[in-house]
This record gives sequence, C-alpha cells and structure tokens, in this order.
Amino acid sequence: MASRRSALRLWAQCKARSQLTSLRVANSSLILRRALSSSPHPGASDQTLVPLGRYLGWVALGLLTATSLTYTMAINEPLKMDTPTLAERDQQLKTEQGVSDVSPMRLRMEKFVKDQQRAIVRALEEVDGTPFRVDAWQRKEGGGGITCVLQDGKVFEKAGVGVSVVYGTLPKPAILKMRANHKNIADENNIPDSLEFFAAGLSLIVHPKNPMAPTVHLNYRYFETANPDGTPGAWWFGGGCDLTPSYLFDEDAVQFHKSLKDVCDKHNKDYYPRFKKWCDEYFYNKHRAESRGVGGIFFDDLDETVSDRENLFAFVQDSLKSFVPTYVPIVNRRKDMLFTEKEKEWQQIRRGRYVEFNLVHDRGTAFGLNTPGARVESILMSLPLTASWKYMYEPEPKSREARLVEVLQNPKEWV
Repeated sequence: MASRRSALRLWAQCKARSQLTSLRVANSSLILRRALSSSPHPGASDQTLVPLGRYLGWVALGLLTATSLTYTMAINEPLKMDTPTLAERDQQLKTEQGVSDVSPMRLRMEKFVKDQQRAIVRALEEVDGTPFRVDAWQRKEGGGGITCVLQDGKVFEKAGVGVSVVYGTLPKPAILKMRANHKNIADENNIPDSLEFFAAGLSLIVHPKNPMAPTVHLNYRYFETANPDGTPGAWWFGGGCDLTPSYLFDEDAVQFHKSLKDVCDKHNKDYYPRFKKWCDEYFYNKHRAESRGVGGIFFDDLDETVSDRENLFAFVQDSLKSFVPTYVPIVNRRKDMLFTEKEKEWQQIRRGRYVEFNLVHDRGTAFGLNTPGARVESILMSLPLTASWKYMYEPEPKSREARLVEVLQNPKEWV
C-alpha cells in the first residue's frame, strides 16, 4: 500500500512540473512568433534587424532561466516518499528471501512459534481424537495470528493453542514506563515521541475434563523495538510453563519440574532455581494467599544483561519443544481415572480460582486487552469452559483437597 501511494505521489509531482515547463515554453514560443511577425520584409537593412536579434537573445535567456529554475526546484524540493513500516519491511523480506538462520530474530521467532503450534495441536488431537478449530486473523495495525481451539472434546473440556504476531507503535508514555526495566529502549536525553515495536509468542492452555488430570499453561514470547531504519533496538524474551492440578499426584509434579530443570540446566544451572522461584511468586493469588498451581518456571525481560540473543533464543526453543513429551504422558495417565461428582465440584471451584488470577493479576491478559486492535476471544482463550464460585467453601480437614490447598499456600521444592 505504501509503495502504491508513493508511486501515485511521484506521478502527480512529475506531471505538475511537466505542465509548468510546457506552459513556460508555450509562452516563450508565443513571444517568439510575435517578434518574427513584426520583423521587416526581406531586404530590409541590417540596422532594422538588430532589435530583433536582441529580442531573440532575451527570449533565449528566459528559456535558459526557466530550465534552470525547474532543475533547482527538483533538487531543492525532493519527492516525498512514504517510509515503509516495520511490518511492510518484514513482509517484503519474507516474500523475497524467506526465513533462514540469518533472518532478523523477529521473523525467526514468528516461524518457530507457528511450527510449534502445528506440532502441539497434532499431539493434543491424538490424545483427544477431536480436531481443533483453526481461526487465522489479521490486525490492521500489522501482524495477526492463528487461534486453535478444541472445545468440549472427549478428553479436554477446553484446549487452546494461539500464536500472535503484533506490530505497533509505542507512545512516549509507554516508552518512559518500559525504561524502568530496559534502559536501552531509548536515550534518556532524547526520548522519541514514538517507537515501532514487534511482539510474537505462543500461548497455550489445556483444561481436561477429568479432575484427576491437571490443567497446564504455557507461554513463550519475544519483544523488540525498532529504530527508524528498521534495525532492532531493545529486545527481550519472556515465558514459562506451569502446572495446575485439582488433585495432587506428587509423581506428576516431580516429572513436570524435572523436565523443566533439565532444559534449564542445559543452558545455565542458575536458571531453574531462579525461574522456579519467579514462577511461584508470579502465579500467586494475593487476595487468596495461595499459588495458582504447583508452579514450573517463569521469566521475563531476558535480554543482553542475561545472555546474548542467540543463546536465549536456543533456551526458549528447547523449553517450548519440551512441552509435548512432558505433559502428554501425564494427561494420558489421568484422563481415564474414575471420579465422583464431589471431585468434579472441587475441580470447578479450583477453576474459579484460576479465572480470578487471570482476570485480576495476570499482566499478559492486561497487556493484550489494552493493545490497540486486540482480539479479545484469543486473549480470553485461557479461561475454562466451566467454573464455580461457592460462598465460603472450605475443604474437609485432612482430605486430598485440603492437602492441595496446603501445598498451594506453601510451595514445595519438587526436584
């Protein structure tokens, strides 16, 4: 669209200047014809031709001046071309060169999360036997996404796997706010009025029907600002994965945490204890004084102060790829277990607590809903199909339900 607007503007300016030059030449020709028509008849003396020669000289000088003026206007008033947006630059790159290991991180992250989305959807469809509904959507501001949802299946009451790619512009207040954690987002002495940005990520939520099978949540994302020439400015990765059971099976929690620890240790042995603690503190219902689940890992704002971009991208890739071999065996062990109506009721109450966290405390939900052009259905995909809030509900002492609450109030070290 920008290239078409630029072409039309170029044609209009050139046409206007061409008409101006033609008008000046036509006026000069008219003057020349009048001068010639007033010239003496053949045979007149040379003295009568002198004024005509001088007159033609002035006409020629006028034509040269007009030509020079037109050239000067073209040099001093260059054609104004629309600068392509970051989204348009990236689309052109993908069209002309595809995506490879030397492509900008923006395009590599987008391709990676879309590939993983397809792999995860296939794996969950094999467990449930029901196909996902796939909705592709576009943002008029740039970017778009793919939302895949399985609702009221055989195993999963609701499962959502969404990819979003967002291009936008940060206003100055947002830039100032982000500088609290990212000083390199802009020079403090020269903060621009706006900055283009890019964000891409994969979010996943699975709510099984069987209360013995745990809910799982995952999100991995990349954020980058852009300089006026399209080169990257500030950047960072974020993400994590956490498990939320209604009935606690210690072996499931141990397996889940061990898998995440193995991925973390492969890249940096400080990651797991740091990100596990971060997860326990982030997924915490302050108004209930309890964790949302048994945790996992969570991290945000991983930039060059932590590691270089390639190593952090490799860490995010390994973390996301570990989801299927970690969660699918757990859900397969629990999906066909017997349960009672009372146990189903407890699951609904725990899901109510899940909803409370997502709507009250989750920064991702708040960011999504406050982003211009937000797709609300994709943002609220994480909410369960059913939930319950019973007034003053308390589990029976020393019951399985009470043990879960105790662990949620006092997070454990699982590995």
